[in-house]
Amino acid sequence: MSLVSAPSASRPPTVQDFARIGGLEALCRGCTLSVFPLVMYRAWGSAQLVSQIYFAIGLVSLLTALTVPALTRRFARRRIYLFATALYGVAALAGMVGGLWVNAALLCAVMAAAMSFVCFNAYVLDHIDKADFSRLETLRLFYGGTGWVVGPALGVWLLSVWSGAPFVLLACAATVMGVLIARTPLGDGAFQADAPVSLGRAPRRAHPLAIVRRFFAQPRMVTGWLIPAIRSCAWWLYFVYVGIFAVENGLGEQVGGVASSIANMGLFLAPLMLRWMRSRSVRTAIRAGCLGGSVCFFLATLAAPWPWITVAALIAGTVFLVLLDTSAGLPFLMSVKPSERTEMSAVYSSFRDVSGIISPGVAWLVLQFFPIAGVFALGGVALLCAWWVAGQIHPELGTPAPLRSRRRRDPS
Repeated sequence: MSLVSAPSASRPPTVQDFARIGGLEALCRGCTLSVFPLVMYRAWGSAQLVSQIYFAIGLVSLLTALTVPALTRRFARRRIYLFATALYGVAALAGMVGGLWVNAALLCAVMAAAMSFVCFNAYVLDHIDKADFSRLETLRLFYGGTGWVVGPALGVWLLSVWSGAPFVLLACAATVMGVLIARTPLGDGAFQADAPVSLGRAPRRAHPLAIVRRFFAQPRMVTGWLIPAIRSCAWWLYFVYVGIFAVENGLGEQVGGVASSIANMGLFLAPLMLRWMRSRSVRTAIRAGCLGGSVCFFLATLAAPWPWITVAALIAGTVFLVLLDTSAGLPFLMSVKPSERTEMSAVYSSFRDVSGIISPGVAWLVLQFFPIAGVFALGGVALLCAWWVAGQIHPELGTPAPLRSRRRRDPS
């Protein structure tokens, strides 16, 4: 049987299936997470130029994500998902060649992540009940913990052995991920002609501009998109500039990879964070994560004359970012209509690409006037804005029905 042929759909995919796929992609991205900024900084020798390259690649990534809905009209979503894993393989080959090919490796890896993220979320909306979204996000983060924790430090260590070694690990992880996608009964994600359609009308293929207009016409979805976008900006600033900050301040290249790995250890706290969130509300969890992260990023900026304290403050801030990883995507996912799953998955996934454009662009401007520690202050401002935006979320969103009933009976 061909690798890309659809497996027999003897059972629907489960939360565990999606968590495993998400965990493997975490390894794909984690093993090069701290490697790309270092090899780019080695090649160009300028944090400003690295920011410009990331900015250009972010634009391509955004266009890639927005074209996925159009591609699903011609190709089965499963094939697009498998093509994304193949792009990871191309990125690995380009990275092993090294030199200027590292730019091509980063481009392919970013495009693969964009396509994969759209397909993953569309399949989740197809197969997972809204009541299980928080459990899936927590389990996916927990499964991905190994990739996110081990990957950055291992990647930087492998880089010291041979510049192409981290990309060999990327190729292996992408291959296993592709096999798992092919063997999981996800379905092709295409419209079925015999499926019931409301009001007896055939589904219309929405134009991308129409999709964007529908998105902006729903304030809840706009709010649900802004918060993950700002959270993604904060993570982007952390992963890219901690390593460069450490090198410029004489702490060594290994510090960036180790700091990324330590930050990702917070993913193992995701189940505990979920329990805490369920006893309160999604809004409370999001606002706590934004405010705590903002404080830590500001402290890191003030402690810039003492580099180790800056790194420690940033690592502390990532605990709050992990809390946002667990909760920030829920407002958007709980607002999506079943008829708009693929289209809105593309809109939702664009937060990563937009953050990959805005973060290096604004950081490049900041670096024109301030040292690299000023970038961390930028993260603090962004998270403070997210804290204000999160105040627009309904206070009982994501709160279990029994707890809502108790609160209504006992307002205190």
